[in-house]
Amino acid sequence: MSDAASRSAGVKSTGVHRPTVAEIDLGAITHNFGVVRDHLGDEGAAPPRIYAVVKADAYGHGAVPVAKALAQAGVDGFCVALVEEGMELRDAGIALPVLVMSGLYGEGLGAALDAGLTPVIHDPSQLEALARARGRAAVGVHLKVDTGMGRLGVTLDALPGFVAALADQRHVVVEGLMTHLATADADDLAATRAQLAAFDRADGILGAAGFVPAVRHVAASAAAFRVPEARRDLVRLGIALYGVAPFPHAGPGLLPAMRLRTEVIAVREVPAGARIGYGGAWRTGRRSVLATLPIGYADGFFRRLSSEAEVLLHGQRCRVVGNVSMDMTSVDVTDLAASGVVRVGDEAVLLGAQRGRAGFDCIRAEEIAQRVGTIPYEVLTAVSRRVPRVYRNPTGHV
Repeated sequence: MSDAASRSAGVKSTGVHRPTVAEIDLGAITHNFGVVRDHLGDEGAAPPRIYAVVKADAYGHGAVPVAKALAQAGVDGFCVALVEEGMELRDAGIALPVLVMSGLYGEGLGAALDAGLTPVIHDPSQLEALARARGRAAVGVHLKVDTGMGRLGVTLDALPGFVAALADQRHVVVEGLMTHLATADADDLAATRAQLAAFDRADGILGAAGFVPAVRHVAASAAAFRVPEARRDLVRLGIALYGVAPFPHAGPGLLPAMRLRTEVIAVREVPAGARIGYGGAWRTGRRSVLATLPIGYADGFFRRLSSEAEVLLHGQRCRVVGNVSMDMTSVDVTDLAASGVVRVGDEAVLLGAQRGRAGFDCIRAEEIAQRVGTIPYEVLTAVSRRVPRVYRNPTGHV
């Protein structure tokens, strides 16, 4: 797509000339936020607050543009994994609450607190670090308890001792209590309900010691849709924001927000029996026409998709053939070429939707994940930083 065509389509030009870009529809993201917000308000009770999870560069979509669009749409705050991610939001002028879910560790604790980032604490040593950084000045934190994830958090057995340590550090204000659910996307919710019961016991231990968090939060996208009792005061909304259902048949109305596209840079005819790509891993079974695309595994198009994936050209699926290399991928366009519609400069879509003379289709992150044997989260976050992001619908309208 030319710069002029990009502008006419509402795409912000990056000033680069590489045809491989990740096109981000901010309108789709704010639409998905609205879908979930409406769903949470369907139960009759006051809906919980929503914090948008924008860690890992907003799952590859660009943390700052996404956060700005969601702030305008009415989100209540943001969740990140790292201090650096929180500081990036602050440097961009984002003033809403930012929760650092992996906690504060290493250098920079004082700077993070100065920036108004809210740390998650999960270990007694963090109380000592807060005291060193702030003395007796009040510091608001969220306390994470481990209710069955087995990763981070104070276990229920250790919680009474942790609470005793908190009692000696009254300047540490436990504003929130949180946990992570391990299997909220599973068919059997017994383990999830056991975690919720453990969370309530943890809340009771805190309350008995005089600590009453203002905010309790458990649910991410999956639990937000299917476990009403997990919603509590706040929902941490991640993958659903980006148009991926957290489990099959969840979230009707969610729109994919990323479209990974490039252009054909070569079209070549090859005889039957020709070996294609590194290792000659694929051989033509007939006289074939192949298109070369300037995208490869260095861009996040997995090598495991070699001779497996499909891409869209003119709205029609064409198979990847041969091994995906670092910078290039070959596609069999023989059937399209017979219609005389394949040329250098044609758009190819590897993730997302395309309409063309052959019709309309959409390749979703879920499909790629199934082919690779992974999850949609990895598909989205794998799109590397060398792929420029361009943004559609900055006003948030779909």
